[in-house]
Amino acid sequence: MDARDRQRDRSADVIAAGNERGGAAHSARQLRATGIGGVAVLLWASLALVTTLTGRIPPFQLTAMAFAVGGIIGLPRAVRGGGAMARGLPAGAWALGIGGLFGYHFFYFLALRNAPAVDAGLIAYLWPLLIVVFSAALPGERLRWWHTAGAVLGLGGTFLLVTGGQGVQLRGEYLLGYTAAAVCAVVWSAYSVANRRYPQVPTDMVAFFCLATAALAAVCHLVFEDTVRPDGWQWLAVLALGLGPVGGAFYVWDHGTKHGDIQLLGTFSYFAPLLSTALLVATGRADASWPVAAASVLIAGGATLASADAVRAARRRGRAGPGHPRRG
Repeated sequence: MDARDRQRDRSADVIAAGNERGGAAHSARQLRATGIGGVAVLLWASLALVTTLTGRIPPFQLTAMAFAVGGIIGLPRAVRGGGAMARGLPAGAWALGIGGLFGYHFFYFLALRNAPAVDAGLIAYLWPLLIVVFSAALPGERLRWWHTAGAVLGLGGTFLLVTGGQGVQLRGEYLLGYTAAAVCAVVWSAYSVANRRYPQVPTDMVAFFCLATAALAAVCHLVFEDTVRPDGWQWLAVLALGLGPVGGAFYVWDHGTKHGDIQLLGTFSYFAPLLSTALLVATGRADASWPVAAASVLIAGGATLASADAVRAARRRGRAGPGHPRRG
């Protein structure tokens, strides 16, 4: 082998090592973004508990107030760092952001008005499964059997939580509510997956989407509801909603869906109703039961199954060690 061949081999080794380090860095960034997106699931778990503290505030009024808080907390950064970006955003990004946030809540409340809460909630919670399925349409994503199986297990666990193991009987007179709940699930899953197509849109822009959602919810409130003035601790509950599950959560979800593992996020989302029920049980607002225990097993098992490839990749990186790429 002459000097030229040795130099070419050394160059190839350098390029290969650089590619492996680049791939490892990308995987680490994706894992971090997935973790950030997962914070939204934790925040959504508090939704039921905090909502019970808001008393009899009508849904659209509560949505308008909470999203106003959610928009205000991100407005300073959005104006300082993204004012010009907001003016230059493509129309599709505006439609997706506002349509996703407002559309989900509009159809969810429409479903609750026209169908039993248990039935509507169960249909609406098809969105994590739909995220996993829809993600196959994204560039560079592949839908594996364990992703779908994990999401289906999570759906089974959610079914037990929502129904209490009693089953569901769908009735024709609630067709409008069932349809609205299904649209609700499609809207949120489509928003979450399509969000990946706008990685250049800063997460700060979520502040404007929240404020637009608050304005639209206020219009719906004036059309459909009577205003109820919050009293005492209810103001703090509204503030907590805006800082957490109906406001702040959408910032971290935006980052996670754009840069994280969308299939893992979809599957892990089934932990939201489980953790929500656990909080209600811990605070004495719900009773522990066998469906809760069974749902815990199904949801945890589904999440473990869906994350199998991510766990294997992390183990491979761990064996390779930092700064020492594996050689094939």
